[in-house]
Amino acid sequence: MVCKNLVRYAVACLIAIFAATAASAAVRLPALIADNMVLQREQPLPIWGWATAGEEVTVSIAGQKLTTKAGDDGRWKVTLDKLDVVPVAAPLEMTIEGSSGTAIKLKNILVGEVWVCSGQSNMGMGIGAANNAKEEIAAAKYPQMRLFSVPLVKAIAPLGDVHGDWRACSPKTVAYGPWGGFSAAAYFFGRALHRELKVPVGLINTSWGGTPAEFWTSETALAAEPSLKPMSGKGDNSSLYNGMISPLIPFAIRGAIWYQGEANVGRAMQYRTLLPTMIRNWRTDWKQGDFPFGIVQIAPYRYNNGDATRCAELWEAQLLTAKHTPNTGLIVTTDIGNIADIHPKNKQEVGRRLALWALATAYGRKLEYSGPVYQSMSVKGDKAVLKFDRVCGGLVARDGKPLTDFNIAGEDKKFHPAVAEIAGDTIVVSSKEVPKPAAVRFAWRETAEPNLANKDGFPASPFGTDQEK
Repeated sequence: MVCKNLVRYAVACLIAIFAATAASAAVRLPALIADNMVLQREQPLPIWGWATAGEEVTVSIAGQKLTTKAGDDGRWKVTLDKLDVVPVAAPLEMTIEGSSGTAIKLKNILVGEVWVCSGQSNMGMGIGAANNAKEEIAAAKYPQMRLFSVPLVKAIAPLGDVHGDWRACSPKTVAYGPWGGFSAAAYFFGRALHRELKVPVGLINTSWGGTPAEFWTSETALAAEPSLKPMSGKGDNSSLYNGMISPLIPFAIRGAIWYQGEANVGRAMQYRTLLPTMIRNWRTDWKQGDFPFGIVQIAPYRYNNGDATRCAELWEAQLLTAKHTPNTGLIVTTDIGNIADIHPKNKQEVGRRLALWALATAYGRKLEYSGPVYQSMSVKGDKAVLKFDRVCGGLVARDGKPLTDFNIAGEDKKFHPAVAEIAGDTIVVSSKEVPKPAAVRFAWRETAEPNLANKDGFPASPFGTDQEK
């Protein structure tokens, strides 16, 4: 009921926005370009809006002054030069003036790092539903962090705007909204970046529980991929791209984090194509190149699909996407889930791991952020020898016990529980039932909570040596 009411409210707001535009020729800005916003540092900055066709619009900020004309459709855009970081003690103001006499002054603008945070309920889950919620909310006093929540809106065609506003991070603003307030995973991610980089951080949360990835992918992108073309134009496919992603473009961002996949369990082979397609779709439309894209692997849980391996297949699809799609990263959660709860509460660690990935890749910090990643298998007699990337100081069992959740098969493809032992930077896997190994699977069931990790404490991703084709 809360979600339905929120959707109705969001739609009503959008109707009101567009009605106001039609009734007035005044210069208007999208909701993202507003008081309290964070502008992305080190990048050109598109600033856009609407006015009467042919009207001149001038944008001024930090010594820059650019003038353009609204097109026949009333839309206008300028692109500002890069801006330096602006701290909370010296915020900027932006003035937008129309030749018809309209003048808009935006205040309390910061320049720093901006990230889009999207997915289904595990991204949407608010800080009030996370571990230690009361203490975390009380401590959320970060005026240089700014939060923007996109309302739940489906649309049959791409929208030009959303309802919403930027809010300085405080105990009040992080607790605002349904299901515990602002996204916990996004907040803990942004907080870690802010503490480490010591610059303002803007977070745009655009998430909706229970939604599959095809809802977040444009109709054009689905239609262009042969295996996904039958999905194009069907049901709610593309509806959230239209209502909750398209209106954010072309606001300058550093990158995106993505926590989704539960709604696609059972269609993992399709997801191998769908998720990379969605990532390309966003990057193509944003026109910012291959911006960083962080993927959170779904947590172990009884997904009730009648086949405990379907979740593992989805894990593999997420792993393959991170392996083969440029500038993406994978955050493994097999050690911080809850098999009795599809919404595990330890979002602090999810955010921390996402931030470590971003710091190491987007910001060039010398940090470890990943667990072991399967690389290759060789066979020596009756044993399979596995090599890994991201060993990071050595392979370990994080609990000090024998390695768990390894299975091995021969050419008959029948998998048996296996003994797995660490041998330097490799793992040797064997079973008396399999004299001639052909394949190994690791954590190949939905409730797996394996103990393989590296010495930096990051868990290995589930994998199947017979899966990458």
